[in-house]
Amino acid sequence: MDTMNAIFTRRSMRKYTDRQIDSELINLILKAGMYAPSARNLQPWMFLVITDRSILNKIPQVHPYANMIREASVGILVCADLNIQSNKSYCAEDCSASTQNILLAAHANGIGAVWLGVYPREKRIDGLRELLQLPENILPISLISLGYPNETKEDPKRYDESKIHYNVW
Repeated sequence: MDTMNAIFTRRSMRKYTDRQIDSELINLILKAGMYAPSARNLQPWMFLVITDRSILNKIPQVHPYANMIREASVGILVCADLNIQSNKSYCAEDCSASTQNILLAAHANGIGAVWLGVYPREKRIDGLRELLQLPENILPISLISLGYPNETKEDPKRYDESKIHYNVW
């Protein structure tokens, strides 16, 4: 799948089959996440790959919009290491770029995914820190639910020239 097609056709998929994702494909998707741009090229991201069904089933207890992760093959928690990048705003930007790369790589390889926001919601941060035993310097930014899709979605028309301005507002 070419880049533009991946961008234009990627959708949030919340329903999955029970087919498991191969570990080599997970590594390829994570590699894409590591090729994202980052402030000063510090690359503060860390990834927690969650495949344990009992853990996946507990996540909705701490994230109110994560019910689909109970059906997912894999969850990826994208985190920032505050020892590498102490500015939380840059951490959020860097890890968001990484998250988008992961979503596009998943889609390009036939995997459905949905981005679940974590940062800056303190209850979600604290809940995931406790559930997943994260060290204090690890800040969870986003959670991605992954699985082979069991739904299809039409491509919406999002291009809107009224949102574009040139040179001055």
